[in-house]
Amino acid sequence: MRIAVLADVHGNRLALDAVLSDLQSFRPDVVVDLGDCVAGPLWPRETLARLDQLGALTVRGNHERQAIDRALEDMGPSDRYTFQQLTKVERERLGALPTTLSLDGGVLLCHGTPLCDMTYLIDTIVGDCLTSACPKDIESHLVGVSAGLVLCAHSHQARLVRSPSTGIWVLNPGSIGLPAYEGAGYVSASGTPHARYAIVDWDGVTPTVTQRHVVYEWDAAARRAEANGRPDWALALRTGLTTVVPPAGRS
Repeated sequence: MRIAVLADVHGNRLALDAVLSDLQSFRPDVVVDLGDCVAGPLWPRETLARLDQLGALTVRGNHERQAIDRALEDMGPSDRYTFQQLTKVERERLGALPTTLSLDGGVLLCHGTPLCDMTYLIDTIVGDCLTSACPKDIESHLVGVSAGLVLCAHSHQARLVRSPSTGIWVLNPGSIGLPAYEGAGYVSASGTPHARYAIVDWDGVTPTVTQRHVVYEWDAAARRAEANGRPDWALALRTGLTTVVPPAGRS
């Protein structure tokens, strides 16, 4: 089975279109979307319309949940902009997406971990940066998981790891629409502005993974962010970095 793995589009229609054009040559059997589809100061409605046309198997990210579980005044600026751009029906439809999905062949889809959309599965915060988690921590998030391959997102970091004790493979394809962001006291930065996704050939035992870094019109996306009052997004979109640059040797 060949799977095209999309995640963290964050309303970046330009990046999404470039990725969808790129993946056509791989002829995947199935396309999956790991959530955080439209949140951000870019093109939420246009991105949602494009994803509806695609019909990918989609799980709910934390931003889809946040569009329905909190008042407008309690939202951050990205969620607030998205809330105002989407209709109530569209917000409710996104909020009703499943938190996990399973594919034939032992593949599990989630946004953060199988139990929490706000927890990193294969990443951890060290100092002011996001980096690879240790095997013990990864395994703690996989208790009860019987799938041989878990596809996750949320950190915007493209990684493939294997749990040494369980043999479970875990893949994060990286972010299509937002290559860097500042969390609460830490940074996730991919270091380049490319749109990231992955192609996985899965035989039920060992995945063959092609990580794709796709060029698109990121300066046009950055100008859209600036026009909507988000210079922080504009910097991330142009550079894959944030205002806080991670020290050398740390990711």
